[in-house]
Amino acid sequence: MNRSLLNIEIQDFINKHINSDTSVLLLKGIPFKSVDSKLIIEQIEAKKRCKKKLPTWFTTKNIYFPNRLNIEQTSSELTAEFKANLISGEALIDLTGGFGVDAYYFSKRVNYVTHCEINSELSELVKHNVEALNSSNIICLNENGIDALKRINKPFDWIYVDPSRRDNSKQKVFLLSDCEPNIKTHHDLFLKYAENVMIKTSPLLDLTATLLDLSNVKIIYIVAVNNEVKELLWILERNFEGDVEVQTVNLQKSNTQHFNYMFSDESEAIATYSEPLTYLYEPNAAVLKSGSFNSVSSLLKIEKLHKHSHLYTSEALVDFPGRRFKIEKILPFNKKVFSKERITKANVTTRNFPMSVSDIRKKLKIKDGGNSYLFFTTDCNDSRIIIICSKVE
Repeated sequence: MNRSLLNIEIQDFINKHINSDTSVLLLKGIPFKSVDSKLIIEQIEAKKRCKKKLPTWFTTKNIYFPNRLNIEQTSSELTAEFKANLISGEALIDLTGGFGVDAYYFSKRVNYVTHCEINSELSELVKHNVEALNSSNIICLNENGIDALKRINKPFDWIYVDPSRRDNSKQKVFLLSDCEPNIKTHHDLFLKYAENVMIKTSPLLDLTATLLDLSNVKIIYIVAVNNEVKELLWILERNFEGDVEVQTVNLQKSNTQHFNYMFSDESEAIATYSEPLTYLYEPNAAVLKSGSFNSVSSLLKIEKLHKHSHLYTSEALVDFPGRRFKIEKILPFNKKVFSKERITKANVTTRNFPMSVSDIRKKLKIKDGGNSYLFFTTDCNDSRIIIICSKVE
């Protein structure tokens, strides 16, 4: 960590050129001999990446930013705040602290947070930023989190761990056994020192397979932001042996969509089927990731169009974890029939349909956009259909 980057003149330069072309800046030359120009450029590029993802860090004075990889790997403020709202208590230890975004939000919910980071430069950087953010209840340790947990040797209300999903060659991995620390190896250690454990994992993990690797799982949160699944959160509770609850969450600017079900109930749930009725529903990404297709039908009392279509319908409008549409017309998949509708611009979606969106657009000469929504799918009679819809806000 080069503290010269925090000089007022350099910080002013960084803020002034936050939207500048950094390659042009390098060619022109940067007027500071005390600091390598590349370090200043790195700070500009890193801070720029934080504008939407980490607005608190972006707007706080004298924040020192890490490299691009650290920023890519860190939680957004939106997901960090969501995680923090799940916990409470006296003390939490973050075993894989990283840039400290999660630790910062946890510090708003518990009295003491211990941030462990094995990278000495990153640990020093976080310690500086904690002071800049006026977070006096975060202790930063430049130490392997597992080693710190054993050395401190005292109970915590919560352990939080976000294992590194990069191997020694910096290649991405996602299986628990390939991540560092190895969750399977240290599972019992975590529950020895904490009543509650939160594990953040890749959204690529299969729920069923991972539950075979983990015990004491009480809740799984599938967290999406603007319909993109960002992380899976596994909540472990010491001595818990009951059914696992799955909570799907889609965080959006205007609202947050929720759908909860018991994991073991999905295999027993019975979906009902119907041809398209008055309204059409498309599940959000978190629900799709959960695989709770029968539970959606049975719990919300709506019909599926087809076993493999994952689209739903009802006569009366219901609250739904995804997009809702008013069905205007239903057509067979036929080019001549469709041409009579004179639709040249629409939003196209396929579900359980043998053609891609691009191929459909090409065949039917449909441009992207507009207020019409077309769903190309298969109904409960195994017929290929086009559902013409308008969006319900």
